[in-house]
Amino acid sequence: MRFRKLKKQSRKNKSNTQVDNVKYARNVDKIKAFITDMFMIYIPILYLLTYVVLNGKDEFQSSTVAPLAGVLLFGLISSFLLSKFGQTPGNKAYTMKVVDVKTHKLISFPRAFLRYVSFIFSATFVLGLFVGFYRKDNASLHDLIAKTTVIEVEK
Repeated sequence: MRFRKLKKQSRKNKSNTQVDNVKYARNVDKIKAFITDMFMIYIPILYLLTYVVLNGKDEFQSSTVAPLAGVLLFGLISSFLLSKFGQTPGNKAYTMKVVDVKTHKLISFPRAFLRYVSFIFSATFVLGLFVGFYRKDNASLHDLIAKTTVIEVEK
């Protein structure tokens, strides 16, 4: 073989092995990261809504819009963080990143928000969350819908 063909072939092999050598995040770490995000993002949102925007817990509990606003704000913030950095604080704590399933690059904001909305629906019916336990890549239903995957990254 000529040198040029050998060099091209080695480049192709290197590019293929970079995508193939991905280590997928464990489901246990994903759950821990989600709990961390709830404490670091969602609880402060609920506190601000309850005591700054509204006049205490009684008004929050009687409102139908306030819990929806809290969930929406959490979704917008986490989608922004995923589109900008590929990580939420919980993902960063457990060295994970949410990326495109094929290119392993960052995802766009609309795609990150689609992932969040589909997570809400799959968590509502619980069945979508268990899909990840039966797959090699640990992808849950919301990852399959948004065509994303959660990989481990080095510190």
